[in-house]
Amino acid sequence: MLNRTQDSQLVSALARGIGILNCFTTQRQELSSREIAEATGLPKPTLFRLLDTLCELGLLRFSERVSKYVPGVTLLNLSAPALSRMTIRQLARPFMQDLADHIHGQVQILVGYRNTLTFAEIVHGVDSKIYRPEVGMRVSISRTASGRAYLCTMKDEDRKTYLDGFATDDPERQRWLQARLQDASKDLSQHGFCRGHGDLYREITTIAVPMQQTRDDEQWIFAISVPVFSQQSQHLDDDIGPRLISLVRNVEASLGTVA
Repeated sequence: MLNRTQDSQLVSALARGIGILNCFTTQRQELSSREIAEATGLPKPTLFRLLDTLCELGLLRFSERVSKYVPGVTLLNLSAPALSRMTIRQLARPFMQDLADHIHGQVQILVGYRNTLTFAEIVHGVDSKIYRPEVGMRVSISRTASGRAYLCTMKDEDRKTYLDGFATDDPERQRWLQARLQDASKDLSQHGFCRGHGDLYREITTIAVPMQQTRDDEQWIFAISVPVFSQQSQHLDDDIGPRLISLVRNVEASLGTVA
């Protein structure tokens, strides 16, 4: 049986290993040991022990071709159970495809947990010109319609804690986000969806609708994206928004979350 000191050391090692894995993103797919050391602040002996362990487990591998570490295939194996338990994806996909084809754009499902928001499903319509992100990519909470829809669903104390995180380092951003959240709350009340305002991508118009209830402490957000200068972007209030809300309500009914 482990004593408290041993258990603490094991948890610390696990957290450091996960910290290394989190250094990799869709923009940073290949990293040298120096780059990982700079990102994590780990001393070299510790870093190389963890890298060797992660490579042995197949979570990372060292590519001789680029002389850098890259994500391992085992990460795909680990993601499969998480994706398969998300029955929302399977239920929603036909509805999402119909809507994506109608708007010639993109329909997304995002899942929020604590201070992270992640793409869980992405469907493209016919002739869609929207960039296709990858399932598993993290999404900005502060600068997207989906993120602000997520913040609006948080408990008051959790939302305050998130906003207070900007108070010291970036108080101006905190004030800006508070104003954006007021807009988002008004949008939800009047229209049933949040707008993106082009804060992250000016060329894309996005709206988002949160599900009314959480599942397993996870908040689910549905969103659509269309080019800002497209004909579809001119019909958010009278066509696309109501269709997205209807899609979400249909999924909720299928899941039995709405009476």
